[in-house]
Amino acid sequence: MPLNLPQDLPAIDLLKKENIFVIDTLRASSQDIRPLKVVVLNLMPLKIATETDLIRLLSNSPLQIELDFLKIKGHVSKNTPAEHMDAFYKTFDVIKNQNYDGMIVTGAPIELMDFEQVSYWNELKEIFDWARIHVTSSLYICWAAQASLNYFYGIKKYPLKKKIFGIFEHELVMKNSPLFRGYDDVFFAPHSRHTEFRKEDILKIAELQILSESKDAGVYAVVSRGGREFYVSGHSEYSPKSLHEEYMRDLQLNLPIEMPCNYYLDNEVEKGIVVKWRSHANLLFSNWLNYFVYQQTPYDAKLISSLEELNS
Repeated sequence: MPLNLPQDLPAIDLLKKENIFVIDTLRASSQDIRPLKVVVLNLMPLKIATETDLIRLLSNSPLQIELDFLKIKGHVSKNTPAEHMDAFYKTFDVIKNQNYDGMIVTGAPIELMDFEQVSYWNELKEIFDWARIHVTSSLYICWAAQASLNYFYGIKKYPLKKKIFGIFEHELVMKNSPLFRGYDDVFFAPHSRHTEFRKEDILKIAELQILSESKDAGVYAVVSRGGREFYVSGHSEYSPKSLHEEYMRDLQLNLPIEMPCNYYLDNEVEKGIVVKWRSHANLLFSNWLNYFVYQQTPYDAKLISSLEELNS
């Protein structure tokens, strides 16, 4: 089944050129199917690019998905036109009485700030609490993983001596987890961050379970509440050019940045990018949608809030 997207969303034309099947809300309304409802809180600065990256992966599923985009109230995006935000994004006030089968919260380029210093921290905490009642399964990515782990479990965030930047090799800790069904024993995933949460802190919390880790990039995936929450430290959703564009941007700004690890052929920019993570990225999102959203959510979305009582 295709992804059901807001009419005229820029990602539709971009993905159709990649032969990815998406439909807008007008066409989807004619199909007698109960789609999965997924909300994306997009905290990344280049919102259209992030939308496209996520939609590309969410579309690789036989399930029909209805997607809503969520924005922080009062926060003005500097890199995305206001017209786009007004047309395609909702505020929390608009959706807080609804239930969703899945939620994705993206990373944000504010890692070096204390959580309490983030201007929208209070609203974000409210969204985190709301999701535990109104969402079947939530997927927190990069900074959002650090923020939610800190809020729910008191897990600290630590600054790194240098940025983890590139494509890193990972191993499965829990090979029988449905989230990694179909994975090889070793797989690659992109990382781009200045901070980390640490394995020893995760292991102290009985409710948290490490699913995957990397010798060079640390803990990659953590699960809690029987699959109702996943915390992923990397950026498996990144397109092939995401790290390249970030690298070029930082070079132009004269920021301290090293070449992304294990990314360019023979570590030479001119030889191009070697993509090593896309097949596993597709599996990550399709497995999450299938095993932890579709197979766990009630047909009547009004009953999603009762799942919290069953897990308590």
